[in-house]
Amino acid sequence: MSTPIVNLHDHERAAQAAMSDAAWAYFSGGAADEITLRRNVQAWQNLGLAPRVLQDLRGGHTRCQLLGQTWPMPLLVAPMATQRWAHADGESGMALAAAAQGCGMVLSHQTSTDLSEVARLVVAEKDRGPLWFQLYGLNDRGALLDLLGQVEAAGYEALVLTVDAPVQGVRDREHRHGTAWPEGIRTPHWPVATPSAGDNGLCAGLAAQAPTWAVVPWLIEHTRLPVLLKGITHPEDALQAMALGAAGVVVSNHGGRVLDTLPATAELLPAIADVVRPLGGAVLVDGGIRRGTDLFKALALGADAALIGRPALYGLAHGGARGAAHVLRLMRDEFEMTLALCGCPSPQAITRGHLQALPALPVM
Repeated sequence: MSTPIVNLHDHERAAQAAMSDAAWAYFSGGAADEITLRRNVQAWQNLGLAPRVLQDLRGGHTRCQLLGQTWPMPLLVAPMATQRWAHADGESGMALAAAAQGCGMVLSHQTSTDLSEVARLVVAEKDRGPLWFQLYGLNDRGALLDLLGQVEAAGYEALVLTVDAPVQGVRDREHRHGTAWPEGIRTPHWPVATPSAGDNGLCAGLAAQAPTWAVVPWLIEHTRLPVLLKGITHPEDALQAMALGAAGVVVSNHGGRVLDTLPATAELLPAIADVVRPLGGAVLVDGGIRRGTDLFKALALGADAALIGRPALYGLAHGGARGAAHVLRLMRDEFEMTLALCGCPSPQAITRGHLQALPALPVM
């Protein structure tokens, strides 16, 4: 008799059993010694809750405001590359799962499914969450303009520019197993990166192609969509993003996949929220979210919403679209229970007063 899947940790175990060693290393691994990868999860657990009792919970809901629109849940699926390597349902299945649970989705620039195909499946769904597109800064502005036209025409509602990965991180787990994508997996919107001719700089010349702050105002000028910057870990960078016209930021250390020994996003979030929210910008966070209590804590620390990555991918890997939908359903249920048990009728009622420090436990 198989063990029932009742939480996101169960989904992770089922996914590992279903995936090849190479796929598991690619999707679950982090940079170097994976200190940041582990710390992302632990930091949410280190925060204690401070519930208030006997509160009036009538008319409660999970709705949130993002970029001037109201959505059913303050939760989005984070951008993740080549999801068809995890399961044949790929990004299409993930989008359907997110829409079915009232959650948003950010489609990766490195999607293995055409962006228009993904949008066609969900854009007309009445109770879905936001549909955004993540992109990296490209030197080929002509190709980028063409991509922006496709994104806008398909019905995506915002752009999420990733700014924290000018080059790939040191990924030991991937190097041990190899990460060549299986035959038939392609990335229709992603160009092959090549070093600049004659450039002997950092990372064989790839670093010379990295975008700078100049790409932000250019992007804002050439799209009608709001632009958020993903990968912000420093308050001064958050202020710079807002000064250049960004609609908001995503506090992210790339899931611990790029630069190891960065602090956890739960530790970085409050300082960034404190400078962005007074300027009217949206604040989102990803990294290590595994429970509905984690989502509650993210909102208490100043986020408007959070993104969930690997757990949704794990559900997809072993159960297709239905597996991903079950992950998001568990998050919805746990978040609603946490709201009620902490005395909050809605996400808007959550404050930092609902958190308290947990004393260190003695080592047994």
